[in-house]
Amino acid sequence: MTGAEIVVDLAAIRHNVDLLRRTAAPAGLMAVVKADGYGHGMVEAARAARGAGSEWIGVATIAEALALRAAGDTGRLLCWLTTPGEDWAAAVAADVDVTIYSEVELDELLAAVGERSARVQIKVDTGLSRGGAPREAWHSVFAAAAAAERAGRLAVTGIWSHFACSDEPEHPANDAQQAAYEDALELARGLGLQPEVRHLANSAAAMLRPSSRFDLVRCGIAVYGCDPAPGRTDLPLRPAMTARAPLAMVKEVAVGASVSYGHTWTADRPTRLGLVPVGYGDGIPRHASNVAEVSVGGVRRPIRGRICMDQLVVDLGEVEARAGDEVILFGPGDHGEPTAQDWAEACGTISYEIVTRIGGRFTRRYVDHEDRP
Repeated sequence: MTGAEIVVDLAAIRHNVDLLRRTAAPAGLMAVVKADGYGHGMVEAARAARGAGSEWIGVATIAEALALRAAGDTGRLLCWLTTPGEDWAAAVAADVDVTIYSEVELDELLAAVGERSARVQIKVDTGLSRGGAPREAWHSVFAAAAAAERAGRLAVTGIWSHFACSDEPEHPANDAQQAAYEDALELARGLGLQPEVRHLANSAAAMLRPSSRFDLVRCGIAVYGCDPAPGRTDLPLRPAMTARAPLAMVKEVAVGASVSYGHTWTADRPTRLGLVPVGYGDGIPRHASNVAEVSVGGVRRPIRGRICMDQLVVDLGEVEARAGDEVILFGPGDHGEPTAQDWAEACGTISYEIVTRIGGRFTRRYVDHEDRP
């Protein structure tokens, strides 16, 4: 091989979407492709998800939604993260469902779209304390949206919220948030709102909390085959991403040779080191220094010394390898290679961060392994 690349298996994405869709049924599925498809490619991930039956696609920003429309996506599409001055008119003209958190956002939307009717969803904060209308504003936001709907200015197509702790099924916040969400739905009904879809469940909740599925589940990380609640789920998801790079150099070192900045690792025996031309400038976590492993020649080998901006060093030990040979940083694990979850555990983070941050000088290539076990 000649350069570092991210290989994305579109068949794996379709497999995961189909599995999640069948698990959540009769609720529908929204495949979330924000942040460039969690590092897998937004347009390609959306196409694969649509091909596997995802009725909805979700993104964070209007810019992401418009990029999908420009790429030819025509299905139901929701975005939810805006700031003052956003191009609401462009989103509505592109047939995107937009999300509001407040009366201020609602007023800005209505002023921007003029006579055109908008499709609007309302996000309520049920305890994550992030985006969404706080409980004390629910009544006023619902009432204002209902008035605009009666006037023909918009259609409220959804009311939704987001869990804080769904990857911990026993956490009391889950019951509290679902109860709060149901309170919001009851209040909305009382004010005349009848949304097309009610959605609360993210990937972990869609898999672990059937009572939270309502009309629609929003699955993000699970679409890409990463477990949203490691050790607690048993769906046979398939990781879609493999990160690989060639060895740039192989060298022998003696006992006492120290490696990379700060000399944080010193050889206690003669060994062979391999230089891999990727680093934190390409999204490789520096926290993986001296703790993560890669696969060389089908054998897991440890990273030695600090990961640098452009390169990292692997202790090859007895593995026979030479410059140009493949190094798999992480993949689906089918052949014993580390997975994104292994890297996450080594770095004290989550698989979401591993797959979304990798990029830089990696190129992205798509495969379609329908015959993969």
